[in-house]
Amino acid sequence: MSQPAYKIEFEAKAKIGEIMGNLTSVQLRPEDLSSPLAFQMALSRIYDELMKVMTQGPQKHYVADVRFTDSMGNPVSIGVDFGNNIPPLSKKEVKVKVILEFYDEE
Repeated sequence: MSQPAYKIEFEAKAKIGEIMGNLTSVQLRPEDLSSPLAFQMALSRIYDELMKVMTQGPQKHYVADVRFTDSMGNPVSIGVDFGNNIPPLSKKEVKVKVILEFYDEE
């Protein structure tokens, strides 16, 4: 891969925790809040997903909630899934380096 045309780094903090891995499909999207009917349909979808999760049993996943402020002052949050194994870190709150590299299309 060629060298990046521009590179920027951010200092961030992350909280490491666990979630039920099969709950990742249970989420509200912005369009679910567009009208009362859309919200009711979203609740029905979430209810169906929760019932599937209850019948399958729990599956733990370790995740990190990474938060930093971008160069324009906007808060940014990124989720990172570590899978079934917790990373070898001594604390639940850690420092993170976020690197963005920009490339010309080839």
